[in-house]
Amino acid sequence: MSFRSTIVSLLATGLLIGGCDRQVSAPEQAKASPAVPAATGPNQGGKGAASAIGTLDRSHKGEAAPKLAFKDPAGKPVTIAAFAGKPLLLNLWATWCAPCVAEMPTLDALAKDMKVVAVSQDLGGAEKVAPFFAKTGLKHLQPYLDPAIGLSVALNAELPTSILYDSTGHEVWRMTGGMDWTTPDARRLLAEAR
Repeated sequence: MSFRSTIVSLLATGLLIGGCDRQVSAPEQAKASPAVPAATGPNQGGKGAASAIGTLDRSHKGEAAPKLAFKDPAGKPVTIAAFAGKPLLLNLWATWCAPCVAEMPTLDALAKDMKVVAVSQDLGGAEKVAPFFAKTGLKHLQPYLDPAIGLSVALNAELPTSILYDSTGHEVWRMTGGMDWTTPDARRLLAEAR
């Protein structure tokens, strides 16, 4: 590994870790997205971290998806453009990120009804992700990998981050923070993509 790639990896890891355990208060949620009601979280009598709505960001609406390649479940390069034609929820996550792991079952349930591409940002790649998928028994999600964390760097994303793309590959919104993707609020947000 070159000196430059080592520095980029260290900086990107710091960026990813920076948001993983961040808790967003109800007033911050309302300020970030007044259209989305504050969800119940672990401190508000809710079901836990996965039920909390993170920060909704519409400032990138209309931007084309990055053309960076990541690895499909067979280990072949793929880009977001390969999924054009239907709405897509891109989820950036890692096995070491507690809010990421907490929302995975709800992403798996959502994947029955729409295309969800959960791309691991684990630096170890398949060595860490394959055992996680085997242990958790996810039925609808596939293990996509980005061991160089290129997507997180290109999208300036903390973990977890989910980005909704429309059928043409343009961003609708992004959600930073864990969420229960089976709630009525989540369904209303997801319905914004055509």
